[in-house]
Amino acid sequence: MDLETAQTTTTAKLPILKQGLVTADEKTQKKNDVKARSMLLMALPNEHLLTFNQYKDAKILFAAIEIRFGGNEATKKTQKTLLKQMYENFSAPSTESLDSIFNRLQKIISQLAILGENISQEDLNLNFLRSLPSEWNTHVVVWRNKPDLDIISFDDLYNNFKIIKQEVKGIANSSSSS
Repeated sequence: MDLETAQTTTTAKLPILKQGLVTADEKTQKKNDVKARSMLLMALPNEHLLTFNQYKDAKILFAAIEIRFGGNEATKKTQKTLLKQMYENFSAPSTESLDSIFNRLQKIISQLAILGENISQEDLNLNFLRSLPSEWNTHVVVWRNKPDLDIISFDDLYNNFKIIKQEVKGIANSSSSS
């Protein structure tokens, strides 16, 4: 068998893939599905990646995640009740940083929102002010009496407190040293 015959025989065994025309919309759809699937997988804790990596379609992957982590109505109701209690009883020790206080409260609010429970802006802001340690009292009193507490965003309130954080740290340090 010469080289030419060997090449013909080898190439004849390869399957011929018939590729249909792919439209721009189909390409975009596939690209979006890959992005969505990737984002869903990145959001999962590492210990669950192997379980969910088998799903190659974003919609099927999302449905599987929802079934696994979503829970039934009774579970959601219990979770909502517990989160409401955590929100109502929210407080921070004096050793906790302003960033940590904000992040913990933000997490509770986000989880409540996912379960369909919305907190008014004023109630959220008041709860944040109420939860701050005693060294913030002077500033808390000022902010509680502001007329726009019901419309200022939680992020803006937090950012205002971040600005005055150095002043509060200075007061706390001077009172602890005396």
